[in-house]
Amino acid sequence: MSDAITIYYNPHCSKSRATLELLKSANREPEVIEYLNTPPSEKTLESLLDMLGMEPRELMRKHEKEYAAAGLDNPGLSHAELIAAMIQHPRLIERPIVVTGGKAAIGRPPEKVLDIL
Repeated sequence: MSDAITIYYNPHCSKSRATLELLKSANREPEVIEYLNTPPSEKTLESLLDMLGMEPRELMRKHEKEYAAAGLDNPGLSHAELIAAMIQHPRLIERPIVVTGGKAAIGRPPEKVLDIL
């Protein structure tokens, strides 16, 4: 398995910054994807959800204004509609997400990513 590591990162998020520092202190130099500037594709989100064992709504930041404004609390929305909303409004995606070796973890708290290293 590859030693490559990726972090989906928001530089304005303290948990993202702390997780990146934790990775660097473990001598891991990740590829940093600022997902607000480069939102993940549908295929990437599906892969992340599979690795995390989550459904789309579980990966969403429900307190963001975009969540309410887009009516994403509607239980009738499909899997595909929720994925599309995360692509359109990447602020909704929980952060940071670290991926390595076919596994993913959300850095909340940052130490959770150590489980996949």
